[in-house]
Amino acid sequence: MIRTFALSALAAAAFTAPALASGEAGTYTLDPSHSQILFSYDHLGFSTTYGMFSGFEGTIEFDAENPAESSVSVSMPLSSMFTGWEQRDAHFASPDFFDAAANQTVSFVSTGIEVTGENTALITGDLTLGGVTKPVVLDTVLNQAASHPMENKPWLGFDATTTLLRSEFDAGMFAPFISDEVEVRISVEAQKAD
Repeated sequence: MIRTFALSALAAAAFTAPALASGEAGTYTLDPSHSQILFSYDHLGFSTTYGMFSGFEGTIEFDAENPAESSVSVSMPLSSMFTGWEQRDAHFASPDFFDAAANQTVSFVSTGIEVTGENTALITGDLTLGGVTKPVVLDTVLNQAASHPMENKPWLGFDATTTLLRSEFDAGMFAPFISDEVEVRISVEAQKAD
């Protein structure tokens, strides 16, 4: 019920040219120390359960003059999932949900970007979870495209959201009592590759 994060996600790649005037075109690599995916779902109407993923690897091919031509490719280990309760994490990793032994990596590869505003875009891509690949759309906001004040190199930062149905990824156990819908929030930083 979690893995629907789409990750990743992420692909900051989508912002309009005015907002990205200060952004430098080229290849950016994700900063795993400042990139996370948070997910949440309803538990029997009693509470909202939260979890997260980390350990991102990936690149953004950033086209500053034509952001719609940018692209992103991201992956993360399913083992990075953390919900704060070991027994739940183990159940999610089992064949009942994500079958982590057979499907160790979650990936997202963009297939298109629709610029919707000065610093917003819809990033469509293929999310692969548990051996199932489905298209997802990330509602993305560029937070900043500038020189990092400590690293002294071009840097991108953005947030994105999406809602996924875990049943579409063969992880629908206990639905609808435990919500099929999983809310996903992504926050990512990427640095210009050397």
